[in-house]
Amino acid sequence: MQQTRTRTAVYYLILWLVAILFFLPVFWILMASLKTPNDILAVPPKFVFQPTLDNMIDMLSRPNTVPYFINSLYLSITSVSLAIVVSFLAAYALSRYQFRATNFLMFLILSTRMVPAAAFVVPIFQMFNAFQWRNQFGVLMLYTMFSIPFSLWILKGFIDGVSTRYDETGFVNGASRLHVMFRVVLPQVRPGLIAAFIFNLIFVWNEFLLNFILGGPGTQMIPYALAVGLVSAGGNIDWAFVASLSTGYVLLPTILIFLFQKYLLVGMTFGTVRGEV
Repeated sequence: MQQTRTRTAVYYLILWLVAILFFLPVFWILMASLKTPNDILAVPPKFVFQPTLDNMIDMLSRPNTVPYFINSLYLSITSVSLAIVVSFLAAYALSRYQFRATNFLMFLILSTRMVPAAAFVVPIFQMFNAFQWRNQFGVLMLYTMFSIPFSLWILKGFIDGVSTRYDETGFVNGASRLHVMFRVVLPQVRPGLIAAFIFNLIFVWNEFLLNFILGGPGTQMIPYALAVGLVSAGGNIDWAFVASLSTGYVLLPTILIFLFQKYLLVGMTFGTVRGEV
């Protein structure tokens, strides 16, 4: 019994140390956003200081800050929503109409996410210039395309876990295929939908490379603002702006993960382990 308690205590101690290690940068950013510029650069660091919201006010008062937030919200939510709709339809078809190469096709689709994003930059850049898609529509389609493979993989696993007897019962009672899909199957894969939505939303929310290279003047998001705002006109890092913008930047993912963590845990099993959530 004593050995078990000791082992449990060591286990939780290690978990706490790892958690603290990961949250130290976030804690530093939160503290820095409430400090004056002089306090931010103080050596040794000040842990007792007079909090101020001047950095937040200055950050929001800059001309392009609010549009950066609006672009991030619009492109993230819209592209992921489109990807979820397309992925659900494709996942249902691949789950219910299986053919010999289904598994290979699923691997082929998922493998597109294994390729570094930089490998797609040149061909997509040429295509965007040819079609004049360096606008919100082009970036929206780009993020939708990159969000589909992972969403499809998760949702197919969940739909595979829904017995085909539900479909057959619906057909016997005169339901159409669309009715079965959206009124019978869809409610049962809700955890997978939420998990796929959150995972891909975080991916799009954090994406920088494609947005920086392929986006136009009206498509820049918060990561782009952070990269540009890191250096002020005098060549020094504007830590007050970076800290305040980063604080606002991490709020949405943090809130979503906190509210939907149980769905994320189920989603990480890719639908292979189904249970009540």
